Amino acid sequence: MSVTLPAAPPIPAELETLFRRMRFPYARKAAPEVLATARAQRWDPAEVVRVLLHEEVVGRDSATRRNRRKSAGFPSGKTFSSWRGEDSTISQATQNALMTLEWVNRTENLVIAGPSGTGKSHFAEALSHLAIEKDLRVAWFTLESLSATVGRAKIDGSVSRAIGRICRSDVIVIDDIGLLPVSHETSEAFYRVVDAAYERRSVAVTSNIHPSGFDTIMPKTLATATVDRLMHHAHLVETSGDSHRLAEALSGRGVIPLT
Repeated sequence: MSVTLPAAPPIPAELETLFRRMRFPYARKAAPEVLATARAQRWDPAEVVRVLLHEEVVGRDSATRRNRRKSAGFPSGKTFSSWRGEDSTISQATQNALMTLEWVNRTENLVIAGPSGTGKSHFAEALSHLAIEKDLRVAWFTLESLSATVGRAKIDGSVSRAIGRICRSDVIVIDDIGLLPVSHETSEAFYRVVDAAYERRSVAVTSNIHPSGFDTIMPKTLATATVDRLMHHAHLVETSGDSHRLAEALSGRGVIPLT
């Protein structure tokens, strides 16, 4: 039998007003319970202030992370909670080193290249979620969405501002390069972001082909200039093996069986 505890009494109206004016929503929400506990346990006044401010800081940090996940534009919400590191061809030592995010602190890049279905995007997205947990900003693009973003800015001549906004992120991810040939406009957008981020922000790229082969899908001059900047301070991680998605499909784990 569960026991329902009485609700904490509301805080004084004047204190409620002050919390609202100071825009302390999380402290205001926690205040009735905190003040009731403080009275019952005879807390020192400084402890009451500390706890209320702590609630506000924790609440704001959580809201910031939620907003950053939303604005990042992640494709599927894959994190390390669903990552099977033991099944990846990326060595465990490399996984652990990349998960420290020290490479981001050093504004180094990351290139993950390998066949489709070998966990490139999953690993990159999991790293990106981890970066947000560490109070970093992330922007996620495919080449197509990056090209569309820059293309819209060309209409009103605000390309430099658009690139600047992208480069406010600590990590800029460009996913799934190499599946299709790339137009000159898309190649130019890719180059401009890599060039603007060079030695200032970390760029993470996933690709079905090695960067040395980018000139097979995009104009050679742009490919050469892009790869030169991308790879100068980059960790190259290569995956191999068969597609995890295909393996799940063949084993019947890709769907709920029909009855």
